Amino acid sequence: MASSLTKDTAGTPSGEKTFFGHPRGMATLFMTEMWERFSWYGMRGILVLYLIAGVLDGPLEGREALAASIYGVYNAVVYMGAMPGGWVADRLWGARKAVLVGGIVIALGHFTLAIPTDIAFFCGLALIAVGTGLLKPNISAMVGGLYEGQPSARRDAGFTLFYMAINIGGMAAPLVVGYLGENVNWHLGFAVAGIGMSLAVVQYVLGGRHLGDVGKEPATPASPEEKRATLRKVVLWGGIALGALVIDLVAGTYDIEHIVNVLAILGIVVPIVYFVTIFRNPALKSEDRPKIQAYVWFFLTAVLFWMIYDQSGSLLTIFADNKTDRMIGGWEFPASWYQSVNPMMVIILAPLFAALWVKLAKRNREPSTPMKFALAMLLIGGSFAIMGLAGAAAANSETGKVTVFWLLSVYLVQTLGEMCLSPVGLSLSTKLAPKQFVGQIMGLWFLATSTGNALNGWTTKLNAPLGDAVYYTMWAIIAVVAGLAFMTAGKKIRALMGDVK
Repeated sequence: MASSLTKDTAGTPSGEKTFFGHPRGMATLFMTEMWERFSWYGMRGILVLYLIAGVLDGPLEGREALAASIYGVYNAVVYMGAMPGGWVADRLWGARKAVLVGGIVIALGHFTLAIPTDIAFFCGLALIAVGTGLLKPNISAMVGGLYEGQPSARRDAGFTLFYMAINIGGMAAPLVVGYLGENVNWHLGFAVAGIGMSLAVVQYVLGGRHLGDVGKEPATPASPEEKRATLRKVVLWGGIALGALVIDLVAGTYDIEHIVNVLAILGIVVPIVYFVTIFRNPALKSEDRPKIQAYVWFFLTAVLFWMIYDQSGSLLTIFADNKTDRMIGGWEFPASWYQSVNPMMVIILAPLFAALWVKLAKRNREPSTPMKFALAMLLIGGSFAIMGLAGAAAANSETGKVTVFWLLSVYLVQTLGEMCLSPVGLSLSTKLAPKQFVGQIMGLWFLATSTGNALNGWTTKLNAPLGDAVYYTMWAIIAVVAGLAFMTAGKKIRALMGDVK
C-alpha cells in the first residue's frame, strides 16, 4: 500500500477498490467469518439432535434436558475461550496470527468429529473450542481496526455488514449440514463443516494483503517473566482439572453432570475474576475506568439476552423436533432447518438497520446504545411470551404439535432484538475498550454469551418440571423487567461512557 495514497472517508486508500463502500480488507474478514460461521452453525445445528439420537455410548433418549444442558455448557466453553484468545493476541501473537492458528485448529476439530468414535467426538469438540477462542474475538477486533478514526455511526455500519457475513454462513449451514447429518450420516455432516472451515482459512491467507498492518503486532507484548508466569498458571489449573477428573473416574462416581456443573460455575466465576483483574490493572487509566464500569452493565444485560436467545439451539430445536408440524406435502423437513430462519431474517434486516442507524445519526435522532440494549431485552422477552403461548397450544392440540408459524414468529421477534444488541455490542466493545485491552474486552463481549450459555446448563432443566407454557412465560417476564430497568438507568450509563456515543 503506497504511502503517498490518501485515505477517503471509508478508511481505504484512494485508488483501491472498496467493499460496498467499506475498506477492502472488510471483504477478507467478511468471507473468512462467513465460512467459519458455516462450520460452527453447521456443527451446532445437529449437536443436540446427535446427542438425543443416542449415537454415543449411553443413549440420551428421553434425556433431552441433559442434552440441552450439555449443549449450553459446550457453547459456554467455546465462548469462554475468547478470553485467553484475546490475551494471546494482545500479549503474544497479534490478532492476525491468532485468527490464522485458530482457523486451522477449528478445521482439525471438525474433521476429528467426522471420525465415528466417542473419543474423537470429544477431542473434536475440544479442538473447536480452542480454535474458536483464538479466532472469534480477534477477527472482530480486526474489523474495529479497519475503522480506526472513523465516525461512530460508520463503525456501527461496518460491524452490521460484518454481522451479515455471520448470518450468511449461519443460514446455509443448517440447510446443508443439517440435511446430511439427519438424513444421510451424522459424521458426514461434521466433515462438511470442516470443509467450510478450510475454505475460511484459504480465504484469509489469500486476502491478507488487503488488511495492511491491522492486527500484525500484539498491542502490549508480554515480558518473558509474564509469559513464564502465565504458563505456570495454565499448567497448574490444567493439572488440577485433570486430577479431579481422574479421581472422579477412579472412585467410580463420574457422571457427565459433574462436568456440566463445574463448567457452569466457571462460566459465572471467570467474568467476575476478569473484570476484577482489569479494574486492578495499573495500566487502566483513571479516565478509562468509568467506561469499563459502564461496560459491566452492558455485559450483564447481554448475559441475560444470550441466555434466552441461545436456547434456540437446544430447547427450541427439541420443540421443533417433537412439537412442531414439519410436513410439506408428504415430506417432513429436518428439524435443524429451523435454525436457518434467524440468519435469513438477519440478512434481510441487517442492511435496513445499518441504514436506519446512519440516517437517524445524521438527524441527531439515533437511539443511544443503552436504549438499543433496552429494546433488545423487551423484544427477547416478547419472543418467549410467544413461545409460552406456543407451548400451551401444543399441550392443548390433539396431535401435540403446532404449526410452523409459531416458531417463525418467535425467530422474527428474536431477530429484531438481536439487531438492536449484537452488532451494536460488538462495535461498542471496540469503542469503550482502552487500546491496550481491545482484544481482552472483545473476549469479554463473547464471554457474555459464554456466561448466558453456562447458566443454560442449569436453567433449561426447569423446562421439564414447569412445562413449556410456564417456563417460557417466566423468562419473558424477567427479560421485560430487565429491559425496563436498563431503560430507566440509561442516563447514568451514558454518563459513565463519557465521549463514547
